[in-house]
Amino acid sequence: MSKEIAVVGTPDFTTGFRLAGVRRAVSLSDEKMEAELDDTIEELLADDDIGILVMHDEDLEYLSRNIRQAVQQSVDPVLVTLGGGAGSSGLREQIKRAIGIDLMEEDEQQP
Repeated sequence: MSKEIAVVGTPDFTTGFRLAGVRRAVSLSDEKMEAELDDTIEELLADDDIGILVMHDEDLEYLSRNIRQAVQQSVDPVLVTLGGGAGSSGLREQIKRAIGIDLMEEDEQQP
């Protein structure tokens, strides 16, 4: 069974994903972000068809503490955040959390 990618954020953030073919893109205006983001994320977490949930790093601030904790600990779907200056170390941690191993770990036994 294949899973879908879902993207949640402002229209500026989600537009590129829509153009790239992501069908599950939820756009929330800045005014609606705080009021509607928790409910939107809860719906996507409960959807078995979603495998990856993409958000802008700064939008995590709009989530309530319980929803933020649930989404950050979720493995299916896995949360991938972009932006916010997290760089490759942030992505590395997200991959490690999602699959349980550090793919970029250097083998200390190599000469």
